[in-house]
Amino acid sequence: MKKFLTVLAVLTAACALFVSCGKEKKADNSLEDLKGRGVFVLGLDDSFPPLGFRDDKNEIVGYDIDLAKEVAKRLGVEFKAQPINWDTKELELNTGNIDCIWNGLTITDERKAAMSVTKPYLDNAQVVVVRNDSKFNSLADLKGASIALQSGSSAEDAVDAHPDFKDSLAEIVPYEQNLLALMDLNIKGVDAVVMDVVVAEYTIKTSGFPFHTLSENLASEKYGIAFRKDDILLTNEVQKILEEMAADGTVAQIAEKWFGTDISVIGK
Repeated sequence: MKKFLTVLAVLTAACALFVSCGKEKKADNSLEDLKGRGVFVLGLDDSFPPLGFRDDKNEIVGYDIDLAKEVAKRLGVEFKAQPINWDTKELELNTGNIDCIWNGLTITDERKAAMSVTKPYLDNAQVVVVRNDSKFNSLADLKGASIALQSGSSAEDAVDAHPDFKDSLAEIVPYEQNLLALMDLNIKGVDAVVMDVVVAEYTIKTSGFPFHTLSENLASEKYGIAFRKDDILLTNEVQKILEEMAADGTVAQIAEKWFGTDISVIGK
């Protein structure tokens, strides 16, 4: 009997040790692995000016691109911009196709639970863009109207967060890109577009479209950079470098290039 109890105690202890080991957190080699690969792959929607978009030479440029290139340089690795379908951005990240999502990603509690997200680097809001010759002056005026938005974006979340406004609309038309939604607005295919104010203001200014934004917004937001959930060391290193760039004036210089003023909130 004693022998049986002894064996049982040993087996119990072994099982407890196995369970304990199974619960051990996986080692975080994210920063080391990135430097070993030698390339920092940024996932983005390449039609999101002025944060990341294609210029007239079909090269991917923008505010986020310039920031990320400098981060990669200070990490001692090469930089690669990888266009992705924004609707499947988390899948692209978790399967290892990209190292981060860095392109106007709105920080939400849901995203912070699913990914490792930096501190905010830009403020943003979800606004409604209308034609200058339209009758719409407020959100209430849009009752019975059709609106367009980017599928899988925070614009979609903002509309969902206002059920009374959503239910008052005649139609919500999803698009893969904001630019396609704005082009539809230009030919009066829809009555309005819900999108990021940063992108809306830049596009209106540079495109010549006869648009303006309503004074009421649907949501105030902050942009962050998202990494895989367990890639804490890489997240922290990128955050550290960004704060160093803010302190030495690099961030302000990049912001002034794209916005005419320093609108960054890094380190502030």
